[in-house]
Amino acid sequence: MRAVFLERESLDRGDLDLSGAEAAVDEIVYHNHTSADQVLERITGFEIVIANKVRVSRQDLEQARPKMIAVVATGVNNIDLDACQELGITVVNVRGYGTDSVAQHAIGLLLALATRLIDYHRDVQQGEWNRSAHFCLLDYPIVELAGKKLGVVGLGTLGGRTAELARALGMEVLSAQRPGGKPQPDRVPLDELLPQVDALTLHCPLTDDTRGLIGRRELAMMKPTAFIINTARGGLVDEEALVEALRQRRLGGAGFDVLTEEPPRSGNPLLDDDIPNLIVTPHSAWGSHEARQRICEQLAENIRGWRNGEPVRVVV
Repeated sequence: MRAVFLERESLDRGDLDLSGAEAAVDEIVYHNHTSADQVLERITGFEIVIANKVRVSRQDLEQARPKMIAVVATGVNNIDLDACQELGITVVNVRGYGTDSVAQHAIGLLLALATRLIDYHRDVQQGEWNRSAHFCLLDYPIVELAGKKLGVVGLGTLGGRTAELARALGMEVLSAQRPGGKPQPDRVPLDELLPQVDALTLHCPLTDDTRGLIGRRELAMMKPTAFIINTARGGLVDEEALVEALRQRRLGGAGFDVLTEEPPRSGNPLLDDDIPNLIVTPHSAWGSHEARQRICEQLAENIRGWRNGEPVRVVV
């Protein structure tokens, strides 16, 4: 039983233990990166395909006919699932591996915005503290999060863990009604939640109901001092509208780990260097060593389960 890993570097930079997956098959062939036009050539002759974000099309599947696709991510929109179902190809994914890593990152972004960490660090590097007439610099407003309200959109595993960390900081947590979902007594409709919160954190998937969830209208409802955090998916927030709100000081700050296009080869309005109190990180919230090692362990479990006739984490 042979396996091919199409995008090893998207998961492992030489710091992970993949021995479990290697022991579950007779051979693994590794490729650090695979482009869409290389997929067919590289998966032909292999029973198991290990992929992350590269697109695996119906044409690739019909010609190569692998038996299993192991996705080392939760999202599987890059795999033609209809074709897999028709061809009898099992698709599995990994789940729940990055809860602490993502929640930590979301709170880290919020803390950095509230303390103006980036701005003060930059001023120190540029010698502003050396030239100060006083023992300290207080050029940017610092906000205590204790006693403030955090709105959570998507109170699942990730949103729930983020809410737990926020409560430890003394914040009050409000949960938004799930877009497109049935009303729930412990959830607040988004239009009612936005004017109340001092910070908003997004943890929902990108769907037809959530695309453009936070646009000009919604941003205008928020306090001019409020922060918005997005470690979920690009496309949940209108990026042009967000930049406009930040530049016009109609929002306190924003911390984003995701963009509409990743990597942003065509540019992105959030990448301009003159936007006040904006922090953008490169979709790295999930990427702690511990979280990535859990992916390796789940990958091994997925392969072993499938080979033993007891597949786990099955998508198709």
